[in-house]
Amino acid sequence: MNMTPELDVPRLEVRNLVRTYEGRRVVDDVSLTIKAGQVMCLLGPSGCGKSTTLRMIAGIEMQDSGEIWVDGKLVCDTRYRVPPERREIGLMFQDFALFPHLSVADNVAFGLRHGSKAERRARVEQLLERVHLTRHIDDYPHQLSGGEQQRVALARALAPRPKIMLMDEPFSGLDNRLRDGIRDDTLSLLKEENAAVLLVTHEPEEAMRMADEIALMRAGRIVQRGAPYNVYTRPVDKAAVAFFSDINVLQATVNGALADTPFGHFLAPGYPDGTDVDIVFRPQHVRLDFDRNGKGPLPTASDGVPARGVVQRARFLGHESLVEFRMDYDGSILKATVPNVFLPEPGRPMWLTIRRDRCFVFPAQTS
Repeated sequence: MNMTPELDVPRLEVRNLVRTYEGRRVVDDVSLTIKAGQVMCLLGPSGCGKSTTLRMIAGIEMQDSGEIWVDGKLVCDTRYRVPPERREIGLMFQDFALFPHLSVADNVAFGLRHGSKAERRARVEQLLERVHLTRHIDDYPHQLSGGEQQRVALARALAPRPKIMLMDEPFSGLDNRLRDGIRDDTLSLLKEENAAVLLVTHEPEEAMRMADEIALMRAGRIVQRGAPYNVYTRPVDKAAVAFFSDINVLQATVNGALADTPFGHFLAPGYPDGTDVDIVFRPQHVRLDFDRNGKGPLPTASDGVPARGVVQRARFLGHESLVEFRMDYDGSILKATVPNVFLPEPGRPMWLTIRRDRCFVFPAQTS
């Protein structure tokens, strides 16, 4: 028997949120749920409505329609609205917004409204210890590095123990060398606090690194939602594949549930004969073989038929090499990535095959 049904209630629930500017829906029927201790990343390109969604949840901006619920209680619809300061929601933005005239301790304590002076000081010291900034407790923001300021902003946002933490591109202003470590420290602290976290980002790598669940947003709508692995390996359309990585595309027409290409047949079940399709695959799923007097490897069931191309350019990217080929069959450019250093000379012929289990078939996009 379930004695605690309230545990199934999401910490944050957004239902059918809509926001319109000048006749254009910038947020279009967005719904999502986040449990306590869960991190969801709202991922998408600039201008797709991510930050507007965040501001409506925070109460900074009003929706045109839709509802926002916290722990099963209505916080805001078009008639009823809990003020932002009473929503128990923490906010963190990319500019940190620290008060320059306050010390680190006073910045962190700013949102603490309850408890004795000693209790507030203890909470400040606890958080600064957890973000490794105890030695800076009496310093001022201008005396800190960007990474240190980011950690102070995080501690300040967490000080009142918010039920929900909203983060809008919080790491975008940091040096790349610092970013991964600070992301990991931030994620660890957020998990300890058991807050429901909604992180807005336009960086797929950041979402993959931090999220328990990704909501992929485009033109105001959530087009796909799921665990990072599922969103990456089971994309909903070609644009979803392209958002996470470079892509190659083959055009083909379906005949008998097969799409015929220079790389052989691809399975296209469910598409009627005559349907134009895009066969989409990532550069890391292209296999390369050397040219042997005009001959390549034999066809296989897993990799299909090889097609020949000529190296146009090869670059080493630090952990892999990117090689671009001009294909013999139509002069198009295909990209392949190879682990470590592989830099064949331009003009060198090679044979390419494509992993069949790593390809996606979508209806062709028309202009």
